[in-house]
Amino acid sequence: MTGDIRTLLSRHLPGYRVRTVRRLGQGLDNLVYEVNDELLVRRNKAANPETLRQEVARLAAVRELSPLPVPEVVFSDEEWGAIAYRRLPGGPLSTNPVADPRSLARPLADFLSALHGTSPGRMHDLAPVDRYPAPRLLEDAELDYRDVEAHVPAGHRHLVERFLREDPPDEPRSLRFCHNDLGAEHLLVDAASSTITGVIDWTDAAIADPAHDFALIYRDLGPEVFELTLSHYEFDLDAAGRARVLFLARCALIEDLAYGLSTGPAHYADAALAHLTRTFG
Repeated sequence: MTGDIRTLLSRHLPGYRVRTVRRLGQGLDNLVYEVNDELLVRRNKAANPETLRQEVARLAAVRELSPLPVPEVVFSDEEWGAIAYRRLPGGPLSTNPVADPRSLARPLADFLSALHGTSPGRMHDLAPVDRYPAPRLLEDAELDYRDVEAHVPAGHRHLVERFLREDPPDEPRSLRFCHNDLGAEHLLVDAASSTITGVIDWTDAAIADPAHDFALIYRDLGPEVFELTLSHYEFDLDAAGRARVLFLARCALIEDLAYGLSTGPAHYADAALAHLTRTFG
């Protein structure tokens, strides 16, 4: 497979000297390779030219509006379902914890204000509309929980089970452009300076409920960082919005727990269990 990556690079970057190619990881849909410690090449397992064109255009638009660094596309290949970016500095926050997460709140607020303040019409052709209803999310969460219930400490199961018995929140009245998967694994940081060096993986970006972006901040960084981020956010989040944030954070934690205990990296499950009581308490 690394030979395929070399062939791809020779097609788009003739004369570029490839010294090293190593596979970084694999998701449900993609394989990711690092080249010369400076390029990342992602190949989709099922190439979709229209989706790839949309992603390239979306990243170009996001680079114009985001106050935080986002990937710069070097080339894309519709036939191979591949896209190459320049590697951003830093490492994922999920595996590179910072000394003071509160220092991330202001840049996250500025970032979300820029994203959510963008006219949905401007992004209409660059991102799909995501209206997955809350009752369906709650059903999905219950199915996931039943698969992993035995891995949840017995003394904490009542917290999750109480949540699963509650009514889902009302749907949002308006949708905005969102990253839509703003977990710690997609925030690059310099751990030594507690700074954000980039926001990656825009494949799930959508016109959606802004609560989705805040929910993963709540799940991964905790209520204090969530509240501090919200204090710098340019827009209002009313009581109904807060209820959706908490609901989505809890659904996302259950999803990560199930993913980490099945096909995903184990650190997803470890983080989910570590954050369970503060997310469901």
